[in-house]
Amino acid sequence: MLDIKYILANMDEYAGMLKARHHDFDLAILTELDARRRKIIGETENLKAMRNKSSKNAGASSDFDPKAAKARIKELDTELAQVEEELHGYLMTLPNKLSATTPIGNDENDNPVVRTWGEPRKFTFEPKPHWDVAEALGIMDFEKGVMLAQSRFTVLQGLGARMERALVNFMLDLHTKKHGYLEVEPPFMVRSAILEGTGQLPKFAEDLYRLQNDDLWLIPTAEVPLTNLNRESILEERDLPKYYTAYTPCFRREAGSAGRDVRGLMRQHQFDKVEMVKICTPETSYDELEKLTSDAEDVLKILGLPYHVVNLCSGDIGFGSCKTYDLEVWLPSQNKYREISSCSNCEDFQARRMNLRYRPSDGSRPRFAHTLNGSGIAVGRTLIAVIENYQNEDGSITIPEALVPYMDGLKSIDIR
Repeated sequence: MLDIKYILANMDEYAGMLKARHHDFDLAILTELDARRRKIIGETENLKAMRNKSSKNAGASSDFDPKAAKARIKELDTELAQVEEELHGYLMTLPNKLSATTPIGNDENDNPVVRTWGEPRKFTFEPKPHWDVAEALGIMDFEKGVMLAQSRFTVLQGLGARMERALVNFMLDLHTKKHGYLEVEPPFMVRSAILEGTGQLPKFAEDLYRLQNDDLWLIPTAEVPLTNLNRESILEERDLPKYYTAYTPCFRREAGSAGRDVRGLMRQHQFDKVEMVKICTPETSYDELEKLTSDAEDVLKILGLPYHVVNLCSGDIGFGSCKTYDLEVWLPSQNKYREISSCSNCEDFQARRMNLRYRPSDGSRPRFAHTLNGSGIAVGRTLIAVIENYQNEDGSITIPEALVPYMDGLKSIDIR
């Protein structure tokens, strides 16, 4: 949530950002609600001042009626609560501002490539999509996933399940031992207020899974519980930055992606992810974004998976982000790079929603912290990339060297 003072003071600038994001909001509603709020507050303060003056001059003749004033103040308090609720609700629907280094563009085709790492493998045979390789090896069963749940659910079995677990452990070890993150195992269900804190509610309610009889939702990403760990808190600047990482299953309806990537693991309603979250001061947040992105890149580098980094443009960036880097891994079967991680700086957008502040070391009044999040990385998509990039002509998969210790020394998955 943005500070209303910022929007009102920079109305033209923010309206331009909304246009660049392809959002259509009537900001006049905001100014009208704010004007009503100010008018109510002004009338209330005036009545209270007159009441105080009247009580000091008790016995003197006056046309002021204390009882009528008390009743009117009560009415105004009710009106103010209603207006502030409307104002808060409207602010909750408005997207974040953009960083000056976020490019202006229409869609994913306008995302500039920042850097590229690795060379795509030159195959001596036609590479197969991951679902063909995995089904032939018996490590994935897509039909059983549909039978047990519905489409976009998959059963991993045998060495497929083992490699998924190996990837999770590899990523967590890397982020905790090398990158300095604190590992957390959060709840996989959270309250509505927690999703509001990171911006998933109210905007993305239709994409989430909700428990019918409780105020609980299945998490769409570990970003949600991790970022909220310090909600309603005032941290000390000396304790910042805070780095958190977690493995969780994630649950999303993918309601807006019907028809895309319906085969395989690319778009599932349930998927595994290792997430990274940072809480820091405004002065350091963009340096922390570069480090966060580098931490995610490390996963791909160590696994030997070619990728590039793109800077998301205004028409493609997420609702709560000021600036986002996407990591896109090379998939031979598609002959293109596909998203495998997003690393974002939300500045104080989420912190305002969850009242997350810190106390500066100079003793000045508490300020809102900056929050960052990034996939470290999407486990299922990493499994896809390993299968496709390390497939062999005989149908086997060579296990990346970094994963061999997590597979008890196994170096390949072969057809039996």
